[in-house]
This record gives sequence, C-alpha cells and structure tokens, in this order.
Amino acid sequence: MTRFINELLEGDTDNFLVDLRVKPGNNIKVFMDADSGISIARCVSINRALYKKIEEAAWFPEGDFSLEVSSPGLDEPLKLLRQYRKNLGRSVEVTMKDASRIEGKLLEVTEDGIVVEEIKGKNKKKEVIAHSLLFDNIKQTKIQVVF
Repeated sequence: MTRFINELLEGDTDNFLVDLRVKPGNNIKVFMDADSGISIARCVSINRALYKKIEEAAWFPEGDFSLEVSSPGLDEPLKLLRQYRKNLGRSVEVTMKDASRIEGKLLEVTEDGIVVEEIKGKNKKKEVIAHSLLFDNIKQTKIQVVF
C-alpha cells in the first residue's frame, strides 16, 4: 500500500504520506500532508488514484473495502520531522514520556529535537523559558489552536 502511495507522489515534492492505517472491516485510512498545506482537491485526486490501484491489484477481490484520504487534522500528533518543520512558529503542546507537559511556541526543529518557547506569568512577572527537548524524550506533540 505504501508503495502505491509513493508511486502516486513520485515527482511531487510538496505532498507527503504521514500515516497509513488499516482498520477492521478493511477500512483504509491514509493521512497526507503538504509543506504548503494539502487541499481537499489533492486528497480527492490521491483517493481516486489509490482506489483504482487497489482494485487493479485485487487486494480485496470482493470489493469489500473503504478508503479515506485526508489530512491528519489537529487531533493527530505530529509524527514526522517534516511536519515539525512545517509548523515552526505555531503553538504546540508537548507531552513528555514522563507525563509532563509543555505548551508554547515551536521555535526550532533539528534532527534530534525541538525548542519550545514557554511564557509563564504576565506583564512584569512574565518569564520566557526556552525548552530544548529531544525527540527521544517526547511522547507526542500536538498543534494548539489559538483564537
């Protein structure tokens, strides 16, 4: 399945596969993203092409499968270095493996980890803390919507 998706994305430097899940009942979920943000039209295009490839390969001879192609959405944690880089400057909530949490602005992304700027307090008591966090110590990172 991943091979099919990579074939569809060949030559496409903007879009990339984030995750692939096959759930009971042959429910296939493909999560895509793009450096510039993935469009609904692009998800539909990938869905149609992938559906055709699955049928041609006769993976499900009875045709008993469903296919969903979408962006991961805000409820899904970041999984790839490319996603972290794409979201530089955004507010994130990082859950560490020790269950502690850090909320702040994603300032920097390296091969080994991230830097998150946390602001505590207000006005004169405001304290800005830059946390350098290694990926090995991070359980998950989610984008936070700020209104």
